[in-house]
Amino acid sequence: MRHFKTITEVYKTNGFPPPEHPMLGVLTFEDIKDCNFVYSEFTLGFYKIALKKVRSGTLMYGKTKYDSDTGCMFFMKPNQIIQMNQLDLEEKGFIIFIDEDYLVNHPLHATIKKNSFFDYEANEALHLSPKEEGTIWDLFNKIREEYYNNQDNLSKEIMIGYIESILKYSSRFYNRQFLNRTVLSGTIISKFTEILEAYLENGNLQKHGLPTVNHMATKLSLSAGYLSDLLKQETGRTALDHIHAALIIEAKNILMSTDNTVAETAFQLGFENPPYFSRLFKKAVGITPTEYRSQFLN
Repeated sequence: MRHFKTITEVYKTNGFPPPEHPMLGVLTFEDIKDCNFVYSEFTLGFYKIALKKVRSGTLMYGKTKYDSDTGCMFFMKPNQIIQMNQLDLEEKGFIIFIDEDYLVNHPLHATIKKNSFFDYEANEALHLSPKEEGTIWDLFNKIREEYYNNQDNLSKEIMIGYIESILKYSSRFYNRQFLNRTVLSGTIISKFTEILEAYLENGNLQKHGLPTVNHMATKLSLSAGYLSDLLKQETGRTALDHIHAALIIEAKNILMSTDNTVAETAFQLGFENPPYFSRLFKKAVGITPTEYRSQFLN
């Protein structure tokens, strides 16, 4: 498997026209229509944002594949494995490569990591409506115009600003995608609750400790980030919030039905750190576990 450390390496290896800037790559599929990716499996040492429509073949990143024929946006973080098998793409699409060093001294250097969709799987790509696609293309074309327009001391700031706008709009469009999939969301929260209840009832807290978001996401064939964002849009609470809420209910039952100490209750629930359990309980209930038990005994 090939690892591309720099954007220039990607261009040179695949026969693309040389990049205008070594730390920023801006391409349309028309620019590279006579070129093919030499490697079918590779990693990149930089961010990649792409809008693609797959005619045939499969594209994989993360642990799942994308094989839809609709136009979608993909967001890939550095060192993520990308696999392409006999991939044929529509010419109307684009790729933006961004070296992390290009963002140094700009707020986007920190905030880009907060965009959870860079951790989504391929089957969780952003499906754009025609109007949304038009918005993204408008921003991309502004970046491209600036990119090929004799860059000066303001070009970088301008282009990063447009990239930031693409990410903000993408976040908005993902929210729309979650809302439009209310049936999926309802199914997910039901399955999530079933899996969580089974985990608690089957003694897994003592065997394996606290259930993690990654565990729940794997059971639901979703990425952890996508699961949390989907649940938050639908219920107002993240996956971790739902896990904590279930644990607090279990804690209340133990405190009211046994003589276990707070520490014993914490260990029974899978917490290795009783003070952390107490803080979590107080944050959720408003009083400590000891105070909660006392108010019913007095």
